[in-house]
Amino acid sequence: MAKITKTFVNKVQPPASGYAVHWDDSVKGYGLRVSSLGKRVFIAMGRVQGKPIQFTLGPYGVLTEDAARKKAQKVLQDMREGIDPRNSKRADEAMKVTLQQVCDAYVERPGKLKESSKAEMKRHVEKVFASWKNKPIVAITEDDVRKRHREMVEKGLDGKRGAPASANASMVTLRILCNFASRQYRRADGSPLLLRNPVEVLKDHWATLGSRTERYIDRRKVGEVWNALQAARENPKNRDALAGIDLALWALLTGCRRDEGATLRWANVNIDDHDPSNCWWRITERKRGEDLQMPLSSQAVALLKARRAVVDADIAEGKTVSEFVFPSWSKAGHIRDARAPMEMISKIVGKHLSLHDMRRSFTNYAMRECLIEKFRTDLLTGHKPAQEDITARNYLDLARLDWLQPEVQKIGDWIEQQAAIAASKNVVQLHAAGAA
Repeated sequence: MAKITKTFVNKVQPPASGYAVHWDDSVKGYGLRVSSLGKRVFIAMGRVQGKPIQFTLGPYGVLTEDAARKKAQKVLQDMREGIDPRNSKRADEAMKVTLQQVCDAYVERPGKLKESSKAEMKRHVEKVFASWKNKPIVAITEDDVRKRHREMVEKGLDGKRGAPASANASMVTLRILCNFASRQYRRADGSPLLLRNPVEVLKDHWATLGSRTERYIDRRKVGEVWNALQAARENPKNRDALAGIDLALWALLTGCRRDEGATLRWANVNIDDHDPSNCWWRITERKRGEDLQMPLSSQAVALLKARRAVVDADIAEGKTVSEFVFPSWSKAGHIRDARAPMEMISKIVGKHLSLHDMRRSFTNYAMRECLIEKFRTDLLTGHKPAQEDITARNYLDLARLDWLQPEVQKIGDWIEQQAAIAASKNVVQLHAAGAA
């Protein structure tokens, strides 16, 4: 034993190998561990409920001898009172865990989330909660949640136009992460890190989105929308703008989910000029079930060919090309949304629509205008059929849907027909205006 002082710590010699522990002669259980490499670390040793505990106080240099002695006295007293300092240390670290760290831990769990879901949650943290992501998650208050939700509802991310759907979706992400943090981290007394999820304050304040079944392009407007998108294709601002326009058209023609279209790779596309039933695209990374091979209409094939022609030209010139059908200069490498074309569409139809509402439009046209039965419509939109029976479940191939090509062609033809009607009405209106 020795009196551990600053002078002693500086002069003590390291052992030839391993490490040596020097115990203080006045504070029982307080010591200095010295390794053969000369590293000096302050420690405390005691018992908690009869079990021996050795606790690292910190290295010399980070702690002075005086600070280490005071810390040792507190830790040793806690041990005598039955408090395990290791739990307290973990609790202290938990109180500092940030929203970004919680998000990373949640999305990196192996095999739990598909890539599109991971990307969506990361985007919410990076964009919607940018000012919170590096601060402790316990510091996010109910007032913070209310204020940020209201900002998103009224002004959106860009501060120009409200985004109620995005406001709700981002808060759902935050609620999930807060619940995850409560399960994975504990306070010093063993209680959950978050005693109350701050997002629960929105229970009576979620943004009203209106009836989802009404959020689609009315049959009287779809022709005008189609013609406007085709016209926009002729003079896009840049490559990303064209990808956004084409993604909107793709969603209208296929009924795909946003991420299914946005992340589509050329490797998951097949075009056969001689057999329409052999023209397909594949949906991968599904939450449930195997990949789906979906049929394509001639209109969707024409869109793919137009995009492929640009890719082939770039390859001929030796340029590097993207693996994605709808590429972007963004970090993700593919378009994430179609905000500009959707704003144009919303203006035409007179109500705010998102890219997902193109999927609702497809469903409405399939069942209401083309009279395609619900079982087939469910399949064309990647849903598990509500009418699935033992025969369909055990004998029918529901992963390759080439046999539904006539149905998807019927929808594409109907949309083009509405576009021709809209164009002819415009011609009549122009003539009438000129005659007047």
